[in-house]
Amino acid sequence: MAQGQATELDGPRVGPANGGAADALVVMLHGLGADGNDLIGIAPVWGRDLPSVAFSSPNAPYPCDMAPFGRQWFSLQSRDPADMLAGIRTAAPILNAYLDAELARVGLGPDKLALVGFSQGTMMSLYTALRRPAPVAGIVGYSGALIAGDLPDDPITAKPPVVLVHGTADEVVPFGAMEAAEIGLSGAGLAVESVPRPGLGHGIDEVGLGVGAAFLRRVLGV
Repeated sequence: MAQGQATELDGPRVGPANGGAADALVVMLHGLGADGNDLIGIAPVWGRDLPSVAFSSPNAPYPCDMAPFGRQWFSLQSRDPADMLAGIRTAAPILNAYLDAELARVGLGPDKLALVGFSQGTMMSLYTALRRPAPVAGIVGYSGALIAGDLPDDPITAKPPVVLVHGTADEVVPFGAMEAAEIGLSGAGLAVESVPRPGLGHGIDEVGLGVGAAFLRRVLGV
């Protein structure tokens, strides 16, 4: 399905919990049919461990074509990997422009940027961050998948550390997608940590939030 003209991304933001200037930036990418408000609620939770970190959570560029509300990074009406990759490639420049603008807004370099994705947002994070000119500090991927590894015509140019968290009872994105992503990312030379969550469906639990906070604190150096 052809997408309409996308505008510049925007969405909710939360400043550092300590009220000072940001020492790092975490950009959170929501899943299909949600919007930036879906993940920004994590910011106050993580802010307790990351008080000098700013958070932003953009709304995806397109209206969801499978629901009467919400946004999408790309269409999932076709689950053919080639179609999904084409959609990701279309959205990636839009996301990159947002990331560059957010870094400029807070006055930080890419080494102080981390991406956090959920489901489709993880797919976007893994594709986009691995092809930026300079590596981000790290990627946290919840309940997602690696749609494209190191492609001959679209090679990986950056290799940030990655942590993947996935519920074993995920009814939307199969749990096996985590192992497949780990194999693909490790094969491309990335450091990857995988954290299965027994019995968890398509969501994020407290343990997963703790894993994300510890990873972000380490890779951002805050």
